[in-house]
Amino acid sequence: MHNVLMLHPALPLSFWSFRETLAMTGKKALLPPLGLLTVAALLPRDWNIRLVDLNVRPLVEADWEGVDLLFVSGMLVQRESLLGLLREAKARGILTAAGGAYPTTAPDEVLEAGCDFLIQGEGENTIPQMVAAIAAGQTSGRFVCTDKPALADSPPPRYDLIAPGDYESMSLQTSRGCPFACEFCDIVSLFGRVPRHKTLEQVLEELEAIRRLGFRGTVFVADDNFIGNRPRVAALLEGIIAWQARHGEPFDFITQASINLGQDVPLIDLLTAANFSYVFVGIESPDNDVLTAARKHQNVRNPLLDSLRAINANGLSVIGSFILGMDGEKAGAGERMRAFAEAGDLPWVMVNVLRALPLTALWDRLKAEGRLHDGIEESGWDALTNFTPQRPIEAIFAEQLSALNALYAPGAYLGRAFRATLAMRPTRGSRPGAAPKAKADPALAVAQQNRSPDVMPLLRLIWRQGVVGEARGQFWRQLVVVAWRNPSRLRRYIVLCGMGENLFSFVRHLRAQAESRRGAPPSSQPQGKAPAGPVSLPTA
Repeated sequence: MHNVLMLHPALPLSFWSFRETLAMTGKKALLPPLGLLTVAALLPRDWNIRLVDLNVRPLVEADWEGVDLLFVSGMLVQRESLLGLLREAKARGILTAAGGAYPTTAPDEVLEAGCDFLIQGEGENTIPQMVAAIAAGQTSGRFVCTDKPALADSPPPRYDLIAPGDYESMSLQTSRGCPFACEFCDIVSLFGRVPRHKTLEQVLEELEAIRRLGFRGTVFVADDNFIGNRPRVAALLEGIIAWQARHGEPFDFITQASINLGQDVPLIDLLTAANFSYVFVGIESPDNDVLTAARKHQNVRNPLLDSLRAINANGLSVIGSFILGMDGEKAGAGERMRAFAEAGDLPWVMVNVLRALPLTALWDRLKAEGRLHDGIEESGWDALTNFTPQRPIEAIFAEQLSALNALYAPGAYLGRAFRATLAMRPTRGSRPGAAPKAKADPALAVAQQNRSPDVMPLLRLIWRQGVVGEARGQFWRQLVVVAWRNPSRLRRYIVLCGMGENLFSFVRHLRAQAESRRGAPPSSQPQGKAPAGPVSLPTA
């Protein structure tokens, strides 16, 4: 038997931090570390496993007691924290293992930091190899996933290793891979173009595991593209709808999908019937020539605004993402993105600056053109760019900050949230003759463990936006109009208002950061470092 300490590295401040929401609800982190929970399920059942999420609490000396194997997993944005944890474990003489997106794409850095067992690729094929090596007395090894595993063989994550009350939302995954091959995205290299999926029975088993923990609320479905296989996802949604009805609809869902969802209203209806409320969509650019050059072909087949409006109108709020700095982009792209978000009534949008990721077609092209900078230096919103763009990088950063400042001026944000809510159809339950909401079978009842009364977050929101907020008059006027004209969507509108607090705070941070970095020396050389500025990772 081995004593394993699993550590989830700290996440830096980002668009996804939701610090204001966490402060209002009393939760400690947004999402649990699904990758580590999945790895834990692949380890022998007689191994003693403890998990510490550094986004929930700091590591203490007692956590190291008796540990003979450390396992860390993380993304590029967690680079600094992950490397530091490996170094700490090695200084203590503890064997170390690392896997996940960052160790897979930057193995040399991870090995230099002291990783003994390096996992590259998906764990279903590699973790058993590592376990066998440890059983054979080996103290190091490198295990590379060469074949894409069938997810039908993947065990349910070890949700029992976390406290559900620590998290604002839970997460699960039903598929991996994406049928599209955007130049800047690493999903195809990591997980393939042919989506692989879990069975309906597996997904329902994981939902039941989360429910039996006592969690009620939002579940993030962490698929690369939830609608990558349309027939499969339709059947899955039918099963989730029936499961939700039997259990009193304990969950609502957020997921990621490609823009072609906007051309499939029947599928949107299935999503909303299953209680999906929000969908993340990679818009990337309002300029068709830029999208075509980046191989984002699915975004130019139909008018983008029409697709986004159709998604929202039929009950799914869109979380949109733009990328500045792509090849072929002309000056003023940031302003065009802002105008596009306003025209599409998109309250919640990211404006990222492009960063080339390893294992992408973009990385290979930039390297061949001599435009890729050496090394991976930083990885958050305040990271350095790692390639030479076609436009001056100072102009790109300035456009990013200008767009975010305008988008997240409280009045502008509340206006988009208001228009999007009014444009959304009423809920099914509010329609005349609608069946009453399903009640859970009493025999299936489980006590809720993550209870967070709505009243306190609501009162905090009212104080921030309705009493001291600069757009307080607008807040109250719009609240009354939504309650009158689309009352079944009042809760959605209030949630969108609450989300704004995170975004207002984040943009204030970016402004302060830009001021502190003003005067950084420019660089136009293809090697070395580019000037610093707010930046995040590209998304598909």
